[in-house]
Parts: sequence; structure tokens; C-alpha cells
Amino acid sequence: MNITVQSIRFDADRKLIRFIQKKVNKLNQFFDRIIDGECYLKLENVEDEANKVTEFKLNIPGSQLFAKAQAKSFEEATDLAIESLRRQINKHKTKMRAKVSNHKELLATTALYTA
Repeated sequence: MNITVQSIRFDADRKLIRFIQKKVNKLNQFFDRIIDGECYLKLENVEDEANKVTEFKLNIPGSQLFAKAQAKSFEEATDLAIESLRRQINKHKTKMRAKVSNHKELLATTALYTA
């Protein structure tokens, strides 16, 4: 999957970018139809030491998923955001299965009335 990583107001090192790519690629285990994604890394201007923010946008057929997490490190924020995306993917798959199931029931019902 193609993911674009953008760091805002700083330069991200290659190790961090590889870490993010590796984590996002694991999402393919849950849903293999992810089209592409964007990752934004930001440093918030707050007093708290948990000032690293990671945002993800994933494009999937028919929808776009978004997750944002804030933590002490970009790796921790990435883990939190990826976990949120994993839950969203599972919820999306459940909805899609329900739609297909309802559609099949409607076709079966319609076939009974037309026969």
C-alpha cells in the first residue's frame, strides 16, 4: 500500500518513516482493499511532554477512515492511531457484510414473490 508521510515543521528521519510504513502495512491483514493513505506528523505547542501528534487518513473503496493520536513519542502515537484504524476497519467490514446479507435476503424475497 502506498502511504505518504508528511512531517509538519520538522524533518522526520528515515527510521520513523520506515516504522510508520511497517505499521500501516500490517493493516492489510485486516482489509486488503486499502487504496492509499496519508500520515501527518505534528509537534503541538503545549506545555505537556505528550506533544507529538500522528494523524492518518486511509482511503478505502466507498469511504475514508481517519485517526488521530497524541503521545510522548511519534511511535507511541502511531501505535494508538493504527489501533484506532484497525477497529474502524473491522466496523466497516461488519457493515459491508450486513449490507450484502440484507441484499441477498431482499433478492430471495423478491424472487419468491415474482415466481
